Amino acid sequence: MTVLLVIFIFHFTIHQPYSPVSASDPDPIQDYCLPSPHPHQCKNSSSLTVDDFIFSGIKHPGKFTDKFSGVPVSAAVFPALNTLGMSLVRADFKAGGINVPHYHPRATELAYVVEGRVYSGFVDTQNRVFARVIEKGEVMVYPRGVLHFQMNVGDSPATVVGSFDSQNPGSVKLPGALFGSGIKDELLEKAFGLKGKEIEKLKKRFGMKKEDN
Repeated sequence: MTVLLVIFIFHFTIHQPYSPVSASDPDPIQDYCLPSPHPHQCKNSSSLTVDDFIFSGIKHPGKFTDKFSGVPVSAAVFPALNTLGMSLVRADFKAGGINVPHYHPRATELAYVVEGRVYSGFVDTQNRVFARVIEKGEVMVYPRGVLHFQMNVGDSPATVVGSFDSQNPGSVKLPGALFGSGIKDELLEKAFGLKGKEIEKLKKRFGMKKEDN
């Protein structure tokens, strides 16, 4: 299964069919560029070792919040990814855990189920839902910028590894963006037909204090 995962990531990031649309990130102009302490410079290749190209931070799940754990692997934590136009995420779900509806504005994502059974899907710009349960060994693609979601529907933990075609895909989680960002209560009440107390409850849950009027 590990071999299949490596092949999946390599194929997605290297062997993409020609498309007239530009890639998320600019094409690299060298083999690699590990950032130097000096701005806009790469480390001298003679100082690099194989360990610079290995990352061990997703051997285990990260810290869980509400039965979900996500560990992103970007150039910020794995400098070898710099300029290569890709990044990863390890997502772990306890039974019943969810990855809330969200989207990545700068990347398409491929989600590979390492363990478990996950209800997985996305909603396109015509409000069509494409979703079903995917199992160990299966892969699902979420097109760039579309809303998608995941939920562990099994009785045991599930693990998903996501691969992005950008070293900085970005992530906008809807609950936090709507109720944890400071949007005026009046707008949220009109948009969702909610009462003031309901808005206050949601803002409290997603990190916002009661709005001062």
